[in-house]
Amino acid sequence: MLNGEWMIEFFAPWCPACKNLAPTWERYARTAKDVNVNVAKIDVTTSPSLSGRFFVTALPTIYHVKDGEFRQYRGARDAEALLYFLKKQSWKSIQPLSAWKKPDTIHMSLLSYFFKLSHTLKDFNARLQEEYGLPTWGSYALFAIATIFVGAALGLLLVCLVDFFYPPKKSPRQSFSESQDNLTEGVEDLATEDIEDDDDDENGNDDAEEEEQEEEEDEEADEKSGDNTEEDKSEGKAKVTAKEEDHVGDKAPEVTEKPSTEQVRKRKPRKEH
Repeated sequence: MLNGEWMIEFFAPWCPACKNLAPTWERYARTAKDVNVNVAKIDVTTSPSLSGRFFVTALPTIYHVKDGEFRQYRGARDAEALLYFLKKQSWKSIQPLSAWKKPDTIHMSLLSYFFKLSHTLKDFNARLQEEYGLPTWGSYALFAIATIFVGAALGLLLVCLVDFFYPPKKSPRQSFSESQDNLTEGVEDLATEDIEDDDDDENGNDDAEEEEQEEEEDEEADEKSGDNTEEDKSEGKAKVTAKEEDHVGDKAPEVTEKPSTEQVRKRKPRKEH
């Protein structure tokens, strides 16, 4: 298939469209010999691996192959259109399959095994129902259980491979008594931190109470100094009135009243937290 030019049809015996195309494909195969093109057909039920390489998901599917380049034919399925496709080389206008979808690559070869496995499981399911009389739901339940066990086995294998290539870091082992001592030390550290926090809160409350007391004392001192000032002023006025009465008829001497000194009490600076 990788040498020369080919036209390939993938079909299945149970496919109605494939049955309709069968006589046309036979005539086309005889006519294509005149233009040196090889024509073939592949039964997907007997060659699941090959259909897996081409990733055939619909039937019928037609491919054109020219010296290792693969192109899917999507035109009309009559003999005239197929022959015109070869004579006029219309396949040149079709983009070939990309490198990752080419049937001759390694990953497409691996994909072919999955197609083959699917075909094998399908035959096994039919055998369970026909030969052993297992109901449909029973075969599906059996496949579901098998899928769970296979998935668990693959998961375990993956974990083992990861541990082998990326082993976990070894930590020093501790005895039971050492682990208990470490746990006790951690609890004591937490308790110490809580006690320190409580002490800080109490100191903050004491400082606030001291500030309030100082403010109250300052206010009382201000009130007392104001009362003393008023008393000094009233005594001075009384003395002046007495002198004026003693010198009735005379020229009253100029009296200069000195203001009483006010005692200013300096406030203590507040404590900064």
